[in-house]
Amino acid sequence: MGRRPASARDPFFLPLAGVCGMIFEGGRKVHPELKTVIELQEVDRRVAELDAQIGSLPAEAAALESQLSDFLHTLEVRKERLAKNQKERRELEGEIKEIQARISKHRDQLYEVKTNEQYRAMLHEIEGEEGNIRTIEDKILEKMMEADELEGHIREAESRLADEKARVAKETARLRALRQEDMDEREKLLARRKEMAASLNDDLLQVYERVRHGRGGVAVAAVREGFCTECHVALRPQLYNEVRSNEVLITCESCSRILYYVEPPAESQGASDASGQAAAQQ
Repeated sequence: MGRRPASARDPFFLPLAGVCGMIFEGGRKVHPELKTVIELQEVDRRVAELDAQIGSLPAEAAALESQLSDFLHTLEVRKERLAKNQKERRELEGEIKEIQARISKHRDQLYEVKTNEQYRAMLHEIEGEEGNIRTIEDKILEKMMEADELEGHIREAESRLADEKARVAKETARLRALRQEDMDEREKLLARRKEMAASLNDDLLQVYERVRHGRGGVAVAAVREGFCTECHVALRPQLYNEVRSNEVLITCESCSRILYYVEPPAESQGASDASGQAAAQQ
């Protein structure tokens, strides 16, 4: 059963150091709480991801148990069908013995009949009984073929049963371990979140929480090439220039998210600045 890649197991999966490095590189003066707000957003993103993963694990474990239950149920149904098949075969074989007994009695009676008409009637009855035997023998043959198929399925299932139980047990243990890892990581993240939230100005924290709850859990947005990357609305030129400094806390006029500017790679900075200014002037 597939899970997230190994890198997603790292604390603070989203690359906080890399993001903040692009924002604050070069010793540039920045707003003292901007880095904290960005990191707080990434912690909240990761916590939300962990909550979803933790919530999905019971369903995954239940699906595994259901697979094993279905496997055992199918095996039991086939065993019941085989037992029923064998019972029906015995009943059919019993019917043949009863018919054979009647045929034997009819043959003895052939020597006691008085007329040719009675003799022919007795022969006709014997032939009918023999036809009944052939019909029942065909049914027995069908039952035997069905039994062979059922026995094959049962042998195969029984040979796989131990491996199937081991597979489910191993996968269930893995899911439990993953859940514990997720819960441990979540606990550490929540402790760090508490520290970061306590370090923020109360008004800023209230803005952050209000926007986060109203905007699908995302209260902070990067600005690239003159656009808010969350709502994709172009910033006014003056607002764009202020955001680029990262020296003030500014919210998007469209989505109210707290904005920050990410420096483009050095080789493309000139082109990015030009396109950003053009977009902002539209």
